[in-house]
Amino acid sequence: MHAVTSADHAPNRPLLDEIERYYDAVPRSAARAEDFGPLTLFVREGTGWPYYARPTLGHDGPAATAEDVRRVLERQRELGAPEAFEWVAEQNPELRAAVEAAGLTVHEHPLLVLGPQDEPAPTPALPQRVEVRVLAPDAPELAAAVAVPHVAFGAPGTAVGEDGAVESARTAARLTAEGAVARVAERIAEGTTVQAAALDGGAVLCAGQYNPVGAVGEVVGVGTLPSARRRGLGLAVTAALVAHARSEGIRTVFLSASDEDVARIYRRAGFRPFATALIAEPASPRS
Repeated sequence: MHAVTSADHAPNRPLLDEIERYYDAVPRSAARAEDFGPLTLFVREGTGWPYYARPTLGHDGPAATAEDVRRVLERQRELGAPEAFEWVAEQNPELRAAVEAAGLTVHEHPLLVLGPQDEPAPTPALPQRVEVRVLAPDAPELAAAVAVPHVAFGAPGTAVGEDGAVESARTAARLTAEGAVARVAERIAEGTTVQAAALDGGAVLCAGQYNPVGAVGEVVGVGTLPSARRRGLGLAVTAALVAHARSEGIRTVFLSASDEDVARIYRRAGFRPFATALIAEPASPRS
C-alpha cells in the first residue's frame, strides 16, 4: 500500500500545516518535549497515554537521518518508553526512509478530515434503548467508557465477537486502580478531552473521545465492545463527538483509522480521505 492523500488531488498544504501544529501541541498537556534536532520526543508525565517521537515543528535544518532516529530510540529505551514514531506522510515524506534504515517497521493508516467547509452527515438513528451521551468528569459510567475501547482494540476489526460486559468490568477495575480513569476525568474537567459513550441502560457499549486544541480537534479511541458490534454504535458516538466539537467552535475535526474497513465507517459520518498517518515501531509487536 502506498501513502496517498486522495486519488484526485494534491494535499491541502494549509490544512496539513494546521494538523501538524495540532499534533505538536496536544501531547504538551501531559508530556514533556525533549529536543533531538529534527525530531522531538514526547515523554509522558504521570499516568496516561505513552507518547512517541515526531518531526520537530518548524525545523528548518537537515532532514532526520537514521542516526537521528537511533538517538531517539536509545533515549526511549533508557526511559522504558515505547519505541514509536508518528507523523503524516505528506508532511514529512523523507522520514520514512530514515526510520526504516534504523530498523523500524512503518504502518499506514488513513487520515480523514471534516474541514471548515465540510458538512457532517446527519446523526444516525440509534438502536432501541440506546442513547449517546457526552460524559461529565464525575459520571458513574466514566470508568466503563474508558475501558470499552481497550477491550475493543484487544479484538481488532469490525466482526462481532464474544468479549462484552465481563471484560469491560475487569478492564475498568484495572484502569481505575492504575489512575487512568482519574486522569481522563481530570482532562474532561480541564476541557482538554471530551468523552462520549453509547449506553444501553447503564451499560457502556461503545465510547470515544476528541481532544480540542484551539479550533482543531482529533477524534480518538472510538471502540465498540465486540459483542455489540454491527449496530452502528461507533458511527453514532463519532457523530456525537463531531456535533459537540462543532457546537464548541471546532472548525476542523480529523481522525486516523486503523484500516480501510474502519475508514469506510467514518466516511459515513462525513469525513473525507485527506492524508496518511504513519506509525513506526519495532516489527515484533505486530509480527
